[in-house]
Amino acid sequence: MADYLLPDVGEGLTEAEIVAWRVKEGDTVQINDIVVEIETAKSLVELPSPFAGVVTALLVPEGEMVPVGTAIISIGDPAEASAKPADAPAPAAADIGEIDLSNPAASGGGEGESLVGRNKADRGPVRRPRKGSASPSTEAAAATQMQVQGAFAPGGAQSQDVIESDEPAVPATPATEAPVGESRVLAKPPVRKLAKDLGVDLATVTATGPNGSVTRDDVTAASGSARTSYEAAAPTTSSYDAAERERREPIKGVRKMMSQAMVDSAFSAPHVTEWVTVDVTRTMDFVERLKARREFRDVKVSPLLVLARACMLAMRRTPEINSYWDEAAQEIVFKSYVNLGIAAATPRGLVVPNVKDAERLSLLDLAGALNQLTATARDGKTQPAEMSGGTFTITNVGVFGVDAGTPIINPGESAILCFGAVRKQPWVVSTDSGDEIAIRQVTQLALSFDHRHVDGEKGSRFLSDVAGIMEDPAAALLF
Repeated sequence: MADYLLPDVGEGLTEAEIVAWRVKEGDTVQINDIVVEIETAKSLVELPSPFAGVVTALLVPEGEMVPVGTAIISIGDPAEASAKPADAPAPAAADIGEIDLSNPAASGGGEGESLVGRNKADRGPVRRPRKGSASPSTEAAAATQMQVQGAFAPGGAQSQDVIESDEPAVPATPATEAPVGESRVLAKPPVRKLAKDLGVDLATVTATGPNGSVTRDDVTAASGSARTSYEAAAPTTSSYDAAERERREPIKGVRKMMSQAMVDSAFSAPHVTEWVTVDVTRTMDFVERLKARREFRDVKVSPLLVLARACMLAMRRTPEINSYWDEAAQEIVFKSYVNLGIAAATPRGLVVPNVKDAERLSLLDLAGALNQLTATARDGKTQPAEMSGGTFTITNVGVFGVDAGTPIINPGESAILCFGAVRKQPWVVSTDSGDEIAIRQVTQLALSFDHRHVDGEKGSRFLSDVAGIMEDPAAALLF
């Protein structure tokens, strides 16, 4: 019999939620068969079985959060498990004579039972006392308790097992009865507070609520205060229980991790956000030409692809955008690679997987990588390794019809670019005959950057370079 302990699937995670079991008790599994789906602080992960055998027990129910190292499933040979109890010798029964409660040693709990060095094997079987069983305070009560315990022994016969103890007997303390008339009045906490504020003794209030509970109206009536006719006629919400009109969700998994990351970033890195409005008509035309090409027919091509390439080209002139502030070492770390993160909204929260070494990919390969990345994220299958090590992030709020925003930088990065919706708008266009107003496709870009080491000049230059490429994709040849 082997217990499968919840592993650390990466990035030093300390806990995970059991989302769905893929097996049930009695199923036969082989090594590397998927047995459970868990949700970590970063993503959904399918766990394979490290053992082969029969599932004997699912130790953790679905929906429960457990720490790493907890046994979650038992796998083994059920024949071995059933054979072991049969081979074990049955404990010898002893007759129970009269119990002298005045002599602790006679009841098996005397001083001799806790001698140092005595082997437990010499003492015979030991049973733990039942939880909730009170110590009898008199000999008559002790005899009654023994009769009750014997009446509920298996088969209806009185139990003859001897209960031995490793600890000295504790003198019984007579139970104290609660004074008559001091039973606790049933009332909700808000009702108790109202009674306290009005100086009403709940014990004197006539209860009219469910199960004999005291309501707000009972307290108000007892205090002698009457509502005005206007208050009685006006609709109020005080008679409704707020808990019935509220829904609470536990903060866990991806949402918990992302919320902590955003708080850490917002209160550690001084954010500065700049905007620019861009005519992207030529980029939209370029996207349509790419879609018509044979090599791009099997991938989704969007303006996000051009924007991603534009950002990596602009980083060549402003490498500070692809660096980060190492507070512990008091250094600025410049990276010669780009792990391009794309923020993706999922039912379980916001995730930011990234394309590793995106600067090395061709435009076609980058399009395929972005398609795969977003599809995996929406399915909730992004692995922790795919979300670690990001160097720069793009968040595309335009898919929701939003023009722009002030995004928060991901921890470990220095900047994040917000891509707004592309809309047709009147725009001043310069021609050989002068300025004209034309309908163009326009968008907004918003760049948030860490002002500790990316100053306004560098941030503005990067944003201007990106906007220049989006306005005229041919400008990419200049980088």
